[in-house]
Amino acid sequence: MTADKSPSPESQHLEGRVFRPGDDAERRQAIEVAFDYRGDVTLELASGETVAGYIFNRNSAALPPILQLFPQDRSGTRVIPYADIVAIAFTGEDTASGKSWETWVQKKESERKAEAERIKAEARARGHL
Repeated sequence: MTADKSPSPESQHLEGRVFRPGDDAERRQAIEVAFDYRGDVTLELASGETVAGYIFNRNSAALPPILQLFPQDRSGTRVIPYADIVAIAFTGEDTASGKSWETWVQKKESERKAEAERIKAEARARGHL
């Protein structure tokens, strides 16, 4: 696959990268990475058209394999056959980049502790504690 760098699920930062798959297997791999990306992508199609949007579904088992996205320039959805895609650019910000499950858990635990302290302070003010 010709690209800035090979896509992989382990990639920490895909924003700004462009992938040009060399064959169907690379195209499927790039689409899987694009599906897992939590930002907009821009697809270059064989027709020369470019479509920017958010990929929300894909079906590699369909005949032909297709992906579905919410286009940036109009409402509704669009279905694009895998075979029509010649390049995938990661153009939007990955809204979850750098965020992990552990960070989320720590944030929620901190919020729960703050809420418990608030409730405790209110109970003291009412003379219940």
